[in-house]
Amino acid sequence: MDIKELRKLSDAELKTKIRETKEELFTKRMQQANGTLEKPTELRTLRKNVAKMKTILKERELDGGNK
Repeated sequence: MDIKELRKLSDAELKTKIRETKEELFTKRMQQANGTLEKPTELRTLRKNVAKMKTILKERELDGGNK
C-alpha cells in the first residue's frame, strides 16, 4: 500500500488496517513454518506496511491532530 493512500485514512481505519495486517502476517508466518509459503518476501512487505502505519499514527499523535 502506498504511503499517500495510508495518510488519507483516519486513525480508526489505520488501527483496523494494522490489526488486519498483523493477522495476515501471523498467517504467513505459520505458512512459512509449515513450508507452504510461496513468496517469502511477503513477510518483509507486511512488516514494513505495519511500520508505515504505526509511523503515521505516531506522527499524528505528536502533531496533536492539527492537520
